Amino acid sequence: MSHNSDALCHALAEQLRARGWRLVTAESCTGGGIAAACTDLPGSSEWFECGFVTYSNKAKVRDLAVPQDVLDHHGAVSEETVRAMVAGALRYGDLAVAVSGIAGPGGAVPGKPVGTVWIAWGSAEGTEAQCYCFDGDRSNVRHMTIGTALKNLYEYLDK
Repeated sequence: MSHNSDALCHALAEQLRARGWRLVTAESCTGGGIAAACTDLPGSSEWFECGFVTYSNKAKVRDLAVPQDVLDHHGAVSEETVRAMVAGALRYGDLAVAVSGIAGPGGAVPGKPVGTVWIAWGSAEGTEAQCYCFDGDRSNVRHMTIGTALKNLYEYLDK
C-alpha cells in the first residue's frame, strides 16, 4: 500500500469515527484491495464493517442484490451496476464504495478499454459515481482504483 493510501485511510477513519459510521466495500476488479488497505490500520474494527469481493456477476446478484436485468442491459462495468452495488452494500453499513472495471490485460470490449473502471460511493444521503480510465498494467489499474476510491470517500465525507 502506498503512503498516499495510508494517509487517506487515516483521514477517512477519523471522519467515520467522528460520525459514528461504518464502511462497507463492494469490490470487483480490486479483489478486496480497498478492504485490505482499510483494515491495515490498527483500530479499523471501530469503523470498518465488512467487505464484499463480488467478482462474478452471480456474486453481485446474490450478495449485493444487483438486479440481473441491470447486468444484462448495462454490463458489470457500468454506472448502473456500481450504483446498485453501493445500494446493496448500504444494507450493512452507513457508507459504501463499489468498484467494477477492466484491469487487464484481457477483458476489453468496444467502448470499454483496459483501464476502464466505474467507482460509486455514497450513503443514505446520496450516491455519486464516476468512470475513470487508468493507464498501465493490471497492478497499476488496481492500485489507482484503490487510491481513487479512498479519495472519493474522504471527499464525500469532507463536504
